[in-house]
Amino acid sequence: MKSQNYFEKLEMDQLSELANFVVHENMSHHTDNEENETEHIQDMITKMYYEDLNLFFNSEFFVSKDSSGAIEGAIRIVKWDYHQELPIQKLFQIDPLQLSSAKRKTPIWHIGRFATRKNIGDRLLFKKLMVYAIAPLCKKKRGLAFAECDSKLLRAMNLLGIKARVLGKSIDYLGSETIPIALDYEGLKEFYQQNKKLIHRRKPTPIIQNITA
Repeated sequence: MKSQNYFEKLEMDQLSELANFVVHENMSHHTDNEENETEHIQDMITKMYYEDLNLFFNSEFFVSKDSSGAIEGAIRIVKWDYHQELPIQKLFQIDPLQLSSAKRKTPIWHIGRFATRKNIGDRLLFKKLMVYAIAPLCKKKRGLAFAECDSKLLRAMNLLGIKARVLGKSIDYLGSETIPIALDYEGLKEFYQQNKKLIHRRKPTPIIQNITA
């Protein structure tokens, strides 16, 4: 189905839909196992939903939808409040403040929930999702963003000129080899300047208070 080529900000009552999309699409991209236990998948969806719910008021969730209203791509950015536990802390025991020389003076974001519908034809969708996610950091021109990145996605990011710093060993997560990474303005600015025009302003979305502060 052809994309309408628009993005919108996801609201709280759509978090369950997002969790279903992210888990099922990641599993379909990264595993051929037809015997994935339904109970196990539902458990992942439930955990993801409650994690997103806890972080919701410090987050923005961007989704691309097709003409039927179904999600075809998604990404989330969290402006860290220095208190709530981020996924990179939970999964890798990495403390973002240990990697920030300016400590609390440095804005810290977390990028997650990246997923696209399998076999989607929109080749620009990955770039669009990434531009939405990194825009707050690139506009400030300072700070750090953390993410848990699939190994194939990390290779694609490198090819596009996104320079990420690997922070540790990989783990298996959502059916794929997942690597902890950090991103800063210097590593993102070339990609952002080349692609920031992909952010559509046709349908403005409400911005969460202080997310770019």
